[in-house]
Amino acid sequence: MQLQDILYSQGFGTRRVCAGLVQQGWVAVLDASSSATASYQVCTDATAEWEPEGLRLQVQGVDWPYHAKAYLMLHKPAGTECSQKPSAYPSIYTLLPAPLRQRPSKSAVLGVQAIGRLDQDTTGLLLLSDDGQFIHRMSSPKKHVPKVYQVTTKHPLDARQIAQLLEGVVLDDDPRPVRAAACEQSDSHRLALTLTEGKYHQVKRMLAAVGNRVEGLHRSRIGALELPAHLLPGQWQWLTAAELDLLSAS
Repeated sequence: MQLQDILYSQGFGTRRVCAGLVQQGWVAVLDASSSATASYQVCTDATAEWEPEGLRLQVQGVDWPYHAKAYLMLHKPAGTECSQKPSAYPSIYTLLPAPLRQRPSKSAVLGVQAIGRLDQDTTGLLLLSDDGQFIHRMSSPKKHVPKVYQVTTKHPLDARQIAQLLEGVVLDDDPRPVRAAACEQSDSHRLALTLTEGKYHQVKRMLAAVGNRVEGLHRSRIGALELPAHLLPGQWQWLTAAELDLLSAS
């Protein structure tokens, strides 16, 4: 695969822009598969052929591992919107580097897309990808991927409310009751709520239906994948093969 095409596939701009980056000496290549002691080498030939798998690039001094498809997690901070066109708060996409936002796509929208949405005041684990099949698998209600939310309530919780959440409550847009797959109370105002659906404002509406109110909401897990403790609000990282396997097992 030509180096300019590799850069284009990773979101570094049009092929002409990518060719210019290479020709101006802004791109170095590390082929880790060729030698354990390999080092970055500047390449100024935009049409030079490279095997993309396992390739690591350095573009304008920034390290960039090649990924045929992008799979990443973001620790969404409060005060951000999961929208390309936010209305009142900054978009979560501003937390990502430009190549992730510009990766070419067969759809009308460039770059990685958030899988599901968290409200502007909700924090926690958010997955993003440019793989349409993966996005569908993780977001489809038919797949029943469990998501765990850490909920802080305004009023004290009681056994009746916990029982109602597990038995099912009726929301105003659907006569069928929605149930928590699991509900574990940790103290008088906190519980871990597991859902396998993704209705609009579902956690807040479920708590309201049992006579309480959500004061704080944080998503800590999707499927078997936990939000890592080291990933701080606003930070992102690539999903590892092991983490993708955890999600697939979900």
